[in-house]
Amino acid sequence: MGAYWPPHLPRSLPAMETTLAHNLRVTVARFGTQPGIGFFGREMTWRAFNDQVEAFAGWLRGVAGVQRGERVALYAQNSPNWLVAYYGTQRADCVAVPVSPMSRAGELRHVLADSGARVLVAAQDLLPVALEAAGGTLRVVAAHYAHYLPEVPVFTLPAWLTAPAMAESGVVPWAEVLACTARAPEPLAMADDLALLPYTSGSTGMPKGCEHAHRSFQHNIQGLLHWHQMSAATVFMGLPPMYHVSGLMHCVHSPVYTGGMVVPVPRWDRSLVPALVKHYGVTHFGVAPTAVIDMLANPAFDAADLASVKRITSGGATMPGALWQRLKAATGLEFVEAYGATETAATAILNPVDRPKPECAGIPFFNTHALVVDPVTLAPVQPGESGEILISGPQLFRGYWGKPRDTADAFAEIEGRRYYRSGDIGRVDEEGYFFMTDRLKRMINASGFKVWPAEVEAKLYEHPSVREACVIGAADAYRGETVKAVIALRDGAPADDAGIIAWARQQMAAYKVPRVIEFVESLPKSPVGKILWRELQDREKQKESDA
Repeated sequence: MGAYWPPHLPRSLPAMETTLAHNLRVTVARFGTQPGIGFFGREMTWRAFNDQVEAFAGWLRGVAGVQRGERVALYAQNSPNWLVAYYGTQRADCVAVPVSPMSRAGELRHVLADSGARVLVAAQDLLPVALEAAGGTLRVVAAHYAHYLPEVPVFTLPAWLTAPAMAESGVVPWAEVLACTARAPEPLAMADDLALLPYTSGSTGMPKGCEHAHRSFQHNIQGLLHWHQMSAATVFMGLPPMYHVSGLMHCVHSPVYTGGMVVPVPRWDRSLVPALVKHYGVTHFGVAPTAVIDMLANPAFDAADLASVKRITSGGATMPGALWQRLKAATGLEFVEAYGATETAATAILNPVDRPKPECAGIPFFNTHALVVDPVTLAPVQPGESGEILISGPQLFRGYWGKPRDTADAFAEIEGRRYYRSGDIGRVDEEGYFFMTDRLKRMINASGFKVWPAEVEAKLYEHPSVREACVIGAADAYRGETVKAVIALRDGAPADDAGIIAWARQQMAAYKVPRVIEFVESLPKSPVGKILWRELQDREKQKESDA
C-alpha cells in the first residue's frame, strides 16, 4: 500500500522541550506591538495581553493561594477573558481545566470535584450555574465580556454579551484580578509536567479528565504550523469552542505560537461570523460542518465575505460529501478535515491541504502511527475493510485522571507500540487515507445486517431537501431493529417520508434504507457542533418503553 505524504513536508518533527507559557513569552518578544486579539472591533496587542496574563497569574499565586500544579477551571464562552485566564493559569505553573459553557450545575460540579479545582473562572452570564456547582468550596472569578468591547459599538451584539460588570456577593470581579500587582514566581514547569486536564464528552459514561503534559500539545502546535503554513500574518477565526481540544489548537495555541491574530467568537451566528471574517480579513477559518450547513442556508450569505480565507478546516465531526462539494462550489475552498480526540490533543489524522478527500479523516500526522484492526482480536484488517481505529504518537494523553483501570482499558500494545483505542470504526484506502465511518457502539443490527449510521447519513445529505440528518436504530417486530432517520429539511424544501424512502432505495442497499422518517425543525447539537445522536437514540428508546 503506497501511502501518500505531502512532498513539501518532513515525515517527522523533533520533540519540543518548552512549555505553553513559553510560547507566549517568545511571541511577546517577537511581536509584542502587533495586535493579538480582535474582539468585535477592539484590538489588544500581544504585550498588553501578556500584562493581563501576568496579573492573573500573580492573583492566582499571590492572592488566591493556588500552588504549582493545582487546577483552575475555566467556564466561559470564547473571549479575551478565556484566553487571559488560560495563559495566566499556564504562567502560574497551574493546570487548566476547560469546561463546556453548556454544562449544567450537576455536570460542572462533577468536573470541579473530580479535578479538585481550586479556582473557577466563570462568565458573568453563567454565574448562577457556577455558584450552584461550586457550593462555596472554591474561589469564583466573574468574567464579563464587555470589558473588552469597544466604547463605540462596531457590530450589533446581544445583551448578554454587552452587559456591564455586576457586583455579586462572594465573587471576585474580573477588574480586581487584573488590577493585581503581585507577581507569580518564575515558572518551573517542564515539557513533561501536567498542563491541561480537558474532560471527555462523556459519550461512554461520566466525563473523564485527560492528563496532557505540555509536550503532547506542543507537538501538535508545531505540526499544524507546518501543515497549514501559519505565520504571524495569519488571522484566525476563534470560532471552535476554546474549551474543546480542536478550539484549543485552532484559536488558542496556534495564534499564540505564531503571533497571528485571533478573533474570538463567543457563540455561532450565521450572519455575524461572515461579517467578522470580512472585517478582520480572516485567513484561517476553523468551523464545524453543522455551522457550514447553517451558513450556506442563510439567504443573505455572500461568498465574497469569505474572500480573505485561505483555509477552511475542522475536526470533531465528519463533513458530508454533498456538503463538501456545496462549500467548494460556493467559495472555491476545499474543506480540510481532521480527526482526533480529547485523548490525542485534537490532531491525530489530517487531510493534506494539497490533496484533501471528501468525507475523509486524512493521513496520520507527524510522528503518528494509525491502524485499523478487528475490535475483538486487534488483528490488522485489510485495506478497505472496516475496523477500530488505533492511534499512537507523541500527542497522546498520559491517562485518565484518577482512573487507572479506565486508562489501562484505553490502550493496547501491538508489536511493542502503545496505541490508544479510539472506539471509532473506520477504514484505510490504498493511499493510506483514513475514513471514520462510525462509533463502535453505534451500529444498527437489522435482521443480522450491520448498518453504520454515518454511512446512511452521508448519503441522505445528497437529497436536495435534506439540511441535516441523524440515523438511529428503532425497534422492529420483524427485523429486531430497523433504520430510522431524523431529518431537518432545508427552508421551503418539499419532502415527505415516502418520497425520501423511495429516493433512498435508489441510493443504497435495501437493508440500509431508513424504514422510518421523522421530520424535526433542528437536530440537537453539542457545543462543538456534533449532532447528539445518543440523545435522539435515548428518546427513541424511551418512546418504545412508554409504548
